[in-house]
Amino acid sequence: MIERKRNIREVRNLLERSRVVAIVGARQVGKTTLAKEIARHWQGSVEYLDLENPAELGRLSDPMLALQDLRGLVVIDEVQRFPDLFPVLRVLADRRRPATRFLVLGSASPELLRQSSESLAGRIAYSELQGFSIDELGINNLEMLWVRGTFPRSYLAGSNRASSAWRKDFIRTFLERDIREFGFTVSSETLRRFWTMLAHYHGQTWNYSEFARSFGVSDHAIRNYLDILTSTFVVRKLPAFHENISKRQVKAPKVYLADSGLLHSLLNLESLRDIEMHPKLGASWEGFGIEVVIRQIQARRDECYFWATHAGAELDLLIVRGRQRWGFEFKRTVAPEITGSMRSALSDLRLSRLHVIHAGDRSYPLGQKITAIALSDVLRQLKPMR
Repeated sequence: MIERKRNIREVRNLLERSRVVAIVGARQVGKTTLAKEIARHWQGSVEYLDLENPAELGRLSDPMLALQDLRGLVVIDEVQRFPDLFPVLRVLADRRRPATRFLVLGSASPELLRQSSESLAGRIAYSELQGFSIDELGINNLEMLWVRGTFPRSYLAGSNRASSAWRKDFIRTFLERDIREFGFTVSSETLRRFWTMLAHYHGQTWNYSEFARSFGVSDHAIRNYLDILTSTFVVRKLPAFHENISKRQVKAPKVYLADSGLLHSLLNLESLRDIEMHPKLGASWEGFGIEVVIRQIQARRDECYFWATHAGAELDLLIVRGRQRWGFEFKRTVAPEITGSMRSALSDLRLSRLHVIHAGDRSYPLGQKITAIALSDVLRQLKPMR
């Protein structure tokens, strides 16, 4: 088993500070495995409730009665199946004693986030779990992680064909079962068409009206479909950064499929050779690189942007934390060069530093505040932002 050390440490720290901790993330990303590993080393009693099990769901017909006498760590899996549980957790979390800790797991449906934030405001801490990362697998596995994606079962499959088959099953189950369980009413076939079209728009600046015309529905419907896929962590919407400068700036977001493996499955690409012959090669590599960098420097979602002007200057990724501004450009080349767009971003955005992530095997300075970093060298060259 590949141990998720960073995630285990994060959740344990949160449990020391908060009575209720939620692990949220996409389906099949490893939330249950992570919770069981934390429970295995818990000092004290542990109670595990899986709400996909009808018998355990039935125990919560009177949730206050079922939970009020439990001690130690109480793990509640698939909590989105019972959103009415959150007001009960608020009452239990406010008790002075006993200091029971509740670890709840769920895919981040809007209902889950709305209920938890409203009922447990100030009482709940969140930990977002994603798939495997380079620091967990080792940089030698970078290529396979790009091809197969970060979902544990996809990455660990015995072959590329088996990995592709697992991802296709995941997509089908997600559309036909999970979406309905989250409370959405969009048909699975409509959402599949939208998701597939979105794969062809991967890495582009988003235009609701243009996409709505192509898809043949209203802007409102397109916003709804995109919100569904964003809120369930399978799509990353990268907002545009803009501030008061003399240049006209783009305000529409960029859209990426969050997992490169799912992108490749929706484009019917199974092997590295298939990907290298496809016109979305550069966009796939860019989106994968963005996810690698965000994970490596431990940036929050609300710190991540892209930037562009109507005159053509653009920055693929901008991380803003306090007074620090880090810029990232992604170039699938072995010999990146400084461009006018980079100089414009460095000056206009007052960047602390600008990194050019490339496909070569060497890292070296390109200019003042500008460094070329091989994607295979990010573990050594990039440290978490402070």
